[in-house]
Amino acid sequence: MEFFDIGTVLFLVAAVVIFYQLRSVLGRRTGNERPPFDPYSRKPAEKEAVAASENVVSLPRRRAGAEAETNYAAIDAFAKPGTDLNKGLRAIRDADSSFEPKSFIEGAKMAYEMIVLAYADGDRKTLKNLLSREVYDGFVTAIADRETRSEKVQSSFVGIDKADIVSAEMKGTEACVTLRIVSELISATRDKAGEVIDGDPETVAEVRDVWTFSRDARSGDPNWKLVATAED
Repeated sequence: MEFFDIGTVLFLVAAVVIFYQLRSVLGRRTGNERPPFDPYSRKPAEKEAVAASENVVSLPRRRAGAEAETNYAAIDAFAKPGTDLNKGLRAIRDADSSFEPKSFIEGAKMAYEMIVLAYADGDRKTLKNLLSREVYDGFVTAIADRETRSEKVQSSFVGIDKADIVSAEMKGTEACVTLRIVSELISATRDKAGEVIDGDPETVAEVRDVWTFSRDARSGDPNWKLVATAED
């Protein structure tokens, strides 16, 4: 019969001690252990909650009492209450709380001058930003015809004598405002040889227009565009 030497005995003792230490630290598997934690996984209920939150847009709460009422003071001061114009302006104000008639007119006057001068200069880029597609196409066609004949328009904008809102309404989500504008302009069209064929480069002429501007009240773009023109 063989006997273990002292080294073998010490090795076995050490192995047994290590086994019990590991068992006390790691524990025994019973088949009911929780799976390892995955930070990228969620329980079904959690996934549904997250999915719901990602598809819901929080809407601002309506203000109660006097704060919820639209302020029509500026509109009533501009157009007599009960008139069609007042009703139309109120409807626009309901759709766009930033709308005020006087501020609109000032903006429309600036747009009017820019459009008149851009048309004379054949500035398509400026016109595109200020006109609806239909009006833009009409202006560009006229400019192209003029360029084909090698004609040039010389214009000097003197000023606007009068700008009044004559009608206002909501067409679906579109706010539409029509103005009657009286302006003063020096304008002359010259042919290829430089001869004046229309207008007068020395005379200030009165121009009367009826222009309609429009914008989608739902849009984040605050700019209005010219959608119709007519002579008064």
